[in-house]
Amino acid sequence: MANAGQFAQDVDILLRVGTNASATVKAAGWFDKIILDCEAIVNCMTRYDWSTKDAATTLNTSVRGILIDTGACLAAIEGIAWDMSGFTSRIEAEDMINVLRDTALRNMSILRDKKVQQFMIEA
Repeated sequence: MANAGQFAQDVDILLRVGTNASATVKAAGWFDKIILDCEAIVNCMTRYDWSTKDAATTLNTSVRGILIDTGACLAAIEGIAWDMSGFTSRIEAEDMINVLRDTALRNMSILRDKKVQQFMIEA
């Protein structure tokens, strides 16, 4: 099932929440409700609207991966934080969140660079 957003699909997000995430979080369609919010965060933090039809369809797959990774990490953080019951401990869930947050922050710093934005658009 396709998400309402332009970046990550359910499969991208499910890879990042991990095998121990609760069944409620893994349920089909759950991430459709938050992916648009995650994309809005990426768009605002980078000061570029990556969600527009033009941007989403003109980016090639090799540069689009950073947007997929960033959106999926942010959505996975939301899912894990919402229900940590599937993990073996709260510490395990928090470790997952920390890794996802670090990846998202690294990606955001790359995407903020106007030269990177121009490169992605022209690639």
